[in-house]
Amino acid sequence: LSAQVLICRNYMGNMDMNEIDHFMPILMKREEDAEMTPVVSHGSAHFMWIKHSNLYLVAITKKNANAALVYSFLYKIIQVFKEYFKELEEESIRDNFVTVYELMDEVMDFGFPQTTDSKILQEYITQQGHKLEVGAPRPPATVTNAVSWRSEGIKYRKNEVFMDVIESVNLLVRTMLVSASGSVLRSEIVGSIKLKVVLSGMPELRLGLNDKVLFEITGREKSKTVELEDVKFHQCVRLSRFENDRTISFIPPDGESELMSYRLNTTVKPLIWIESVIEKFSHSRVEIKARSQFKSRSTANNVSILVPVPSDADSPKFKTSTGSAKWMPEKNVVQWNIKSFPGGKEYIMRAHFGLPSVESDELEAKRPITVNFEIPYFTVSGIQVRYLKIIEKSGYQALPWVRYITQSGGENRHMEIDPYTNRPSQTHTINGRLFLNTRS
Repeated sequence: LSAQVLICRNYMGNMDMNEIDHFMPILMKREEDAEMTPVVSHGSAHFMWIKHSNLYLVAITKKNANAALVYSFLYKIIQVFKEYFKELEEESIRDNFVTVYELMDEVMDFGFPQTTDSKILQEYITQQGHKLEVGAPRPPATVTNAVSWRSEGIKYRKNEVFMDVIESVNLLVRTMLVSASGSVLRSEIVGSIKLKVVLSGMPELRLGLNDKVLFEITGREKSKTVELEDVKFHQCVRLSRFENDRTISFIPPDGESELMSYRLNTTVKPLIWIESVIEKFSHSRVEIKARSQFKSRSTANNVSILVPVPSDADSPKFKTSTGSAKWMPEKNVVQWNIKSFPGGKEYIMRAHFGLPSVESDELEAKRPITVNFEIPYFTVSGIQVRYLKIIEKSGYQALPWVRYITQSGGENRHMEIDPYTNRPSQTHTINGRLFLNTRS
């Protein structure tokens, strides 16, 4: 493995520019020795690094720097570059190296992070050619304004604001081979509220959430409430007002932004429950039962159930009570697709395939059964937008739209006994994607 330095900037002038050449050999040696660490050193130089796609972003320091701040800055750099180039890869860096250098000169000054808001940066660093103004350079008004995240004089013919309440569900389910029963070992919801603002002028928005939502323990009965933890707001939110009466009031950035993020530790029942029976013979038989555990008035759409099989499986035959199944040998899975899955229903898929080396002791990487789906007009956590008011001094009419999306989170795994080899493997995970589109 070799690496080439694409972009390099020495902010403080106290570092040998050739020092970066030591980074990749050290990293390769650490990887060979299974000693990978987020910080590696060469002499007095310390490398803090992250990998994104086929790129390594590396910060070098000789001081006892705040590592958390450095990593936060590196991830922010990735976000800024993705705002500009959509995809952050080697090709996008090479094609836009002039813009990249301009951005690097703006986001940091003499080793200190400065402006990292992509909305502000896009006002005076563009990918299109531009002429220099004669005279002393002037910073954009947003840099010095009290509302630095929004420019003045914005005008649109049609004023609208779109709000997405997005929740990622992390769900770990343990199932037993001798029983169809199972238990949820861990469940968590990581949420965010994102905006797309198409509004003229300097509007003030006021967001009200339903009475079930608590931002901290307030002495109310918890059984019918949703308590948000680790809440983080965009800088546009007036924190003083929020502390006083829990009103989320703000002048939003133009375009797309994340208003807030939060986390919920709450029990989530699997909406589609999976049971599997696998017989170990020279020709394996697999039976998968899928049961929807939500009310009949709702319907899951585009259900996809991925069942992992050994890499040497062949000659598959399928029979399904609904939907269609196909073998994907490049991924070593059987994919069962169900276009429409009403609540309170149960369907079965049976697969029969050859397994020549079923008695082999060789261990393979085991994967969980994965379920993906969408349920329109349905929410899990109970969070709802009660109102979204738009106040602007000109008094124009604006349309607020609110959409709810619940999607699968990170892949959760738990050790079990693999039915093919009687060796440890992982259980299945349940991933959901739910959405609701309404007017507020």
